[in-house]
Amino acid sequence: MDTLNRFSNRVENYVKYRPAYPVEIILFLKEEGILTSQSVIADIGSGTGISAELFLKNGNVVYGVEPNKEMRDAAQKILKTYTNFCSINATAEGTMLPTEEIDLIIVGQAFHWFDKQKSKIEFERILKPEGYVVLMWNDRRTDSTSFLQAYEAFIKKFAIDYLEVNHKNIDDVIFNDFFARPNEETGLGKKNYKMRSFDNFQYFDLDGLKGRILSSSYMPDQGHKNFDNMMHELENLFNSFQEKGKVTIEYDTKIYYEKLK
Repeated sequence: MDTLNRFSNRVENYVKYRPAYPVEIILFLKEEGILTSQSVIADIGSGTGISAELFLKNGNVVYGVEPNKEMRDAAQKILKTYTNFCSINATAEGTMLPTEEIDLIIVGQAFHWFDKQKSKIEFERILKPEGYVVLMWNDRRTDSTSFLQAYEAFIKKFAIDYLEVNHKNIDDVIFNDFFARPNEETGLGKKNYKMRSFDNFQYFDLDGLKGRILSSSYMPDQGHKNFDNMMHELENLFNSFQEKGKVTIEYDTKIYYEKLK
């Protein structure tokens, strides 16, 4: 599986139609003593800069580590007014960042693409002794409304490798192992991390819903044999559930966080 380039032809739709992260995350991390405006952030797998911008607006210096050229170029264009943003062509397993210089590592919607063991070693290297890791996902609700149930069934019908690459495949065992400190247990019932969830929403007209679908690497793109049929069914789905020309996609924005050292 080519994880590096699978979003290269999705960047325009990714920028326009992927959900942002709630500002409540910043407030929560401040309350927990994890974040200040002086914290130096490494955004690993920073993509088009969606997660980085949340922290740039807080005044933080953010190093965006992203190996995909198209996504990295988009981030540099979108975030060009932020002098506190530095884009780096590197990976989670080899960030090119100095040792023990980072206060907080954030990972938005990307951790499931990483080599978990190698990235943990790298994260431990670049983090300051009291530094935290925050893993973030906009976890789309699949059954809270009739529309979202039908939307999930639509995705499963047309997706190419949805079940294989779905971030929901990351479970408690993987989180426990990743966040376990040296000599710390990882057994059943032992929880080595904390989790917090926030409500998040997107509201789409038909064009927006089409763009949201095409931003996902597991959905057929133009030229695929199922593309036209998929878009026709998506339009029917939208027409069946729209209210005043819009449908709502609901998310639980989940963060998993703890120190590594």
